[in-house]
Amino acid sequence: MTKANIIDYVAENAGLKKKDAEAAVNSVFAAITSALAEGDKVQIASFGTFKVNAREERTGVNPRTKEKIVIPACKAPAFSAGKTLKDAVNK
Repeated sequence: MTKANIIDYVAENAGLKKKDAEAAVNSVFAAITSALAEGDKVQIASFGTFKVNAREERTGVNPRTKEKIVIPACKAPAFSAGKTLKDAVNK
């Protein structure tokens, strides 16, 4: 499913024009992105939790040259599915 599919789905099920549905979907994505950028956790009841995981600097190996490289520390977004979502997927 793509972002365009989500917009179509929201427009149809909420009885909105596509332009309004697109604005709503973009606003939700922007709110989640903004919260994660600030280091906050986003919990959506019965759906799941978005959070930021910190990754420490580590050593890796270039598979082509076998040269050791340093992979810098970074932050990575993560999602944990809630029980209701897991149950729906495993039906």
